[in-house]
Amino acid sequence: MQVDYIIVGLGLAGLAFAEELIENDKSFVIFEDQSQHSSFVAAGTYNPVVLKRFNAVWDVQKQLAYALPLYQKLEKRFGQKYDYKIDIHRIFTSVEEQNNWFIACDKPVLRDYMHPAIIKNENKAIKAPFGFGRLSKTGWINTKALLEDYRRDLLNKKRLIKERFNYTEMTLLDTNICYKHITAQKVVFCEGFGMRKNPYFKELPMEEAKGELITVNSPNLNLKNVLKGPVFVQPLADDLYKVGATFNWDDKTSDPTPKAKDELLLKLATMIDVPFDVVAHEAGIRPTVKDRRPLVGIHKEYTQLAILNGLGTRGVLLGPTMAKELYEHIELNTKLPTEISISRFN
Repeated sequence: MQVDYIIVGLGLAGLAFAEELIENDKSFVIFEDQSQHSSFVAAGTYNPVVLKRFNAVWDVQKQLAYALPLYQKLEKRFGQKYDYKIDIHRIFTSVEEQNNWFIACDKPVLRDYMHPAIIKNENKAIKAPFGFGRLSKTGWINTKALLEDYRRDLLNKKRLIKERFNYTEMTLLDTNICYKHITAQKVVFCEGFGMRKNPYFKELPMEEAKGELITVNSPNLNLKNVLKGPVFVQPLADDLYKVGATFNWDDKTSDPTPKAKDELLLKLATMIDVPFDVVAHEAGIRPTVKDRRPLVGIHKEYTQLAILNGLGTRGVLLGPTMAKELYEHIELNTKLPTEISISRFN
């Protein structure tokens, strides 16, 4: 089999790069063994504001402008809904936070999303004596449903190989590579924290951050917006809410833990005052980088190999734009922005 590209990994990064290849009429296969779970358990929120400090997310306008049309295109292709538009209400804990919100509302990048008014809390199920700040033009992507549909479509088109990619079986030639029965021009690694075992890119400074989420059932909560406090509370349907997330820099397993569950429950209890039942508990490992920027680029010695990784907690936003940057870097020899290029660590 001859293809233009092999993609290793099918999370948000692998999906986004595959879409660039489809858009540009390039042939490809994807190797995926479902060993990475971060994209599947992600809350999928897209939000232009860092709600802890009321700063703009890095390069967010460009990311939103490219990412949201992609998800709309995929909705039409599969006849499903993935993009759920919903406001975010940030709980204020003091008058000082209210004042900081007002100041941030005047920032050029943020004024289109942040509303300069305090919303009074009228929901007795929520603990918010200082009210909320409202963010609009936000939402969440159902990443699990999207990736399941995408995987099924690739299988039907014989573009997905459900097995672990074995680096020792790859032969690097002068201008292409051979892997088992496949010859390809390029290999793009989108492995998430699996990069740690990749002999070609394992020296890059990735920091894996385990995140855990719970889903609760709470008939009396009646929440219509995403609620952000010590944790986020994201409405789903049928009185179900996703709650998260934790950060653990030491545990490298994908197993849910009682400790993280207790942490989420304690934080949730500071935000709501109605009964709830935990109906699900999930965990995944986020691939993050210490400077909070992605890892994008071509191997300095083996130019047939490239990487798209390190999307962290913002894969829904970052994936599509980073895939476009990498594709154009490979095919058109465009220069990667310094902030994302792996050359910054050379």
